Amino acid sequence: QVQLVESGGGLVQAGGSLRLSCAASGSTFRLNAMGWYRQAPGKQRELVAVITSGGRTNYADSVKGRFTISRDNAKNTVYLQMNSLKPEDTAVYYCTAGIVAGNYWGQGTQVTVSS
Repeated sequence: QVQLVESGGGLVQAGGSLRLSCAASGSTFRLNAMGWYRQAPGKQRELVAVITSGGRTNYADSVKGRFTISRDNAKNTVYLQMNSLKPEDTAVYYCTAGIVAGNYWGQGTQVTVSS
């Protein structure tokens, strides 16, 4: 099993920045993919960004150029640097990991962007 613990959410004004972190523990040898999804009220959970152990990344079109995903394989930690935040980025952000994204999930961290 794998446990994922997120941190770094909060309240920020539009145009501001936040950095999310997600630390994995347990059977971390299975973690090829690590990344972030988000879910806004009344909407489906959607991909934000994913990164493989080799460094390949995939971003949602809505965050390209504003968000950057990175990972420290030695620490089994994935980061999401979020810049130029918009009110529409408001959501609960979930860390995910596994052989593919979606095998394991964190508990979520709230990000609120005020206008």
